[in-house]
Amino acid sequence: MSPSVTQVVVNPTETKYPRAVPLSSGEPPDTTPEPRPEGYNPSAFVPFAVTVDIVLMTVVERSLKVLLIQRGHPPYEGAWALPGGFVQPDEDLDSAAARELLEETGIGHERSRLLQIGSYGDPDRDPRMRVVTVAYGAIVARLSDVPRGGGDAAHAELMPVADVQGDRLPLAFDHRRIVDDAVDRLRADLETTSIAHRFCPPEFTIRELREVYEAIWQTELDSGNFQRKVTQRKGFITPTDRRVPPGDKGGRPAMLWTAGEPEGAE
Repeated sequence: MSPSVTQVVVNPTETKYPRAVPLSSGEPPDTTPEPRPEGYNPSAFVPFAVTVDIVLMTVVERSLKVLLIQRGHPPYEGAWALPGGFVQPDEDLDSAAARELLEETGIGHERSRLLQIGSYGDPDRDPRMRVVTVAYGAIVARLSDVPRGGGDAAHAELMPVADVQGDRLPLAFDHRRIVDDAVDRLRADLETTSIAHRFCPPEFTIRELREVYEAIWQTELDSGNFQRKVTQRKGFITPTDRRVPPGDKGGRPAMLWTAGEPEGAE
């Protein structure tokens, strides 16, 4: 027997728990918010805030870079940090992340797709009060224009991930840990998904695609082996009838490719 969808139905004679009954086919569930239980006192619990932080990455000049802002206010005034801020009472997490990214960097959601990568709730992660943050990851292809600072950010800039992970660029709060987690996930996804396509323009050469892998994995790949693997993977990339103009050194113009839809791609 297949599992049935259930609907919560409140019986006035029940004083402890509502009763779950099968939901008839095609009938939408009742999602009407219930009133606050009598005697419930929210002030009995220690209040805490929720923030969002965004790890936006791009590959520029064969280097994996992350977008950082310079904080304009305490705590950690003047320090580098991820763009982000407090979730407002009237917005959900996704809306807060899109708003903070736009306010602090000028980058709108149409240029990046924000995806949750984790939550962080160490009691001492923020000196102001108990703050839980939800981290988002985003990718922008070839982000070459310098983002603007705004909101709580005095300045925004693309920084090499290698400088952050090499401790040459300390970050405020626990943002180093968040960057590490985002990069670890990116490197793992590169093995099994088509996420590399997002770092490329709509049409790209195989060399440009290879440079994305090299920047993220921080290693040099054999060009012949790489081309063979990506072209033999069914549906991974699709050839066009166009080629890039020849460079100063001449030679055969490279073919342009577009992203395909391989099996198992996200």
